[in-house]
Amino acid sequence: MKDLSLHVMDLLQNSTVVDSSIITLDIIDSIKDNIFKFTITDDGRGMSKEFLSKVTDPYSTTRTTRKVGLGLPLIKMNSEHCGGGFEIESTLGKGTKLTFWFEHNHLDRPPMGDLAGVFVLTIAQNEAIRFKLNYQTDVDTFEFDTLEVKEALDGMSLNNMDIIKMLREMIEENLKEIKAND
Repeated sequence: MKDLSLHVMDLLQNSTVVDSSIITLDIIDSIKDNIFKFTITDDGRGMSKEFLSKVTDPYSTTRTTRKVGLGLPLIKMNSEHCGGGFEIESTLGKGTKLTFWFEHNHLDRPPMGDLAGVFVLTIAQNEAIRFKLNYQTDVDTFEFDTLEVKEALDGMSLNNMDIIKMLREMIEENLKEIKAND
């Protein structure tokens, strides 16, 4: 994948199809500490210990439409190639926590890409799920919660093009203010 936002989109999609009611994306973007760290946590079905042990094998997938699952193996390979790492924890019936990180200044680290666009489109397609984004930089932290957004919109759909545009711009502006991915 060309950029990190595409990895994030793929991994968020994994969490949306496992009966999650809350999905949280935490990002630590620290030039000072030379780390770019992503954690995706969901309260979905979780995985058995047996499946978890082989989840980074491209031929292990729960999908019935194809026999290959590349999202986790690719992000594991990319993060380890860029001086980072990959960890996944899961409990059957309770959810999954996926963490991957990169050396921030690693020459081969993919660029962030359109995180705001990916995040907003994911939440617009999954209105029944509560999404939280916590993005921390050396400057400050930006927090976003669809529960608060839905309350402010007083019943308007998140899948409305005007709302999608407004949310994307709001997230982009806030990330710019905290100097995200500089």
